[in-house]
Amino acid sequence: MDSQKPYVIGVDLGGTNTVFGIVDAHGHIMSESSIKTHDYKTADSFVEAGIMCLKPLVEQVGGIEQIAGMGIGAPNANFYSGAIEYAPNLSWAHDGVVPLAQMFSGRLGGLAVRLTNDANAAAMGEMTYGVARGMKNFIVITLGTGVGSGIVINGQLVYGHDGFAGELGHVTMVRGKEGRLCGCGRTGCLEAYCSATGVAHTAREILANTDRPSLLRNKPAEEIESLDVSIAASQGDEMANEIFQFTGKILGEACADFAAFSSPEAFIFFGGLCKAGDLIMKPVEEAYNQHVMPIFKGKAKFLVSGLMNVNAAVLGASALGWGE
Repeated sequence: MDSQKPYVIGVDLGGTNTVFGIVDAHGHIMSESSIKTHDYKTADSFVEAGIMCLKPLVEQVGGIEQIAGMGIGAPNANFYSGAIEYAPNLSWAHDGVVPLAQMFSGRLGGLAVRLTNDANAAAMGEMTYGVARGMKNFIVITLGTGVGSGIVINGQLVYGHDGFAGELGHVTMVRGKEGRLCGCGRTGCLEAYCSATGVAHTAREILANTDRPSLLRNKPAEEIESLDVSIAASQGDEMANEIFQFTGKILGEACADFAAFSSPEAFIFFGGLCKAGDLIMKPVEEAYNQHVMPIFKGKAKFLVSGLMNVNAAVLGASALGWGE
């Protein structure tokens, strides 16, 4: 990859939409456009549509010779192989291996293309443009529909031997029959409790097992989302605050365990739940300090992503385009 060239392409490949953006070295998204991921039945037709979407964006910055590289954040993405492998939510990739990086590179004149999963892309984005600039050891934890993580040690993302390391959202926090069923098929995973989905699940459980008054009762239980809990907590609702205390305690305990294997400079949190601010972050830090080994206490920062107000997924993916 040629770091002398002024722009890279960032691609956020999601289950519903795929967004393409042109990004400069300062992390400014110069232009972007999107296509519907599920409008295409084959990987070839998806790539063809992506190229057509990208063409005017690239022309706006002077052509492909101005592009240093391309980064793609995608589900079930293997950094080593450049392929999406058996992605259950992508109709054209759920039953096989799609060499997506190679396919885009071939259509872009041999441009260097890399891909990784969305949480690793978020970590790259923080290290390149965000609050982790200058850090060499940190963990990004994405709190969205699920819980993802990107682990950086000695300035390098951790991929493991097969390209799929760093699934901290699937460490077991509650063992045995009491553990909640997780989307991965296991029980008791961190994701089942500390994702936006998990927060809503906690709210419904508490509402079903108590008759205490709460603003959350103003909405049918099955329609409650994490945002409703956040709004109620910000208005002083006792039950909603207890939900965040419960969620933060589990997340803080998990971070205390994570510190034992990588001793990060910082835990960086990204995603909609972070907008709850101290409602979630204070119990996280309190639980961390209570459970972390004494040798690690007081050493790690707890930060919220610096990329929350931009298209962070595109920005994070674009960081791969600059190379290492």
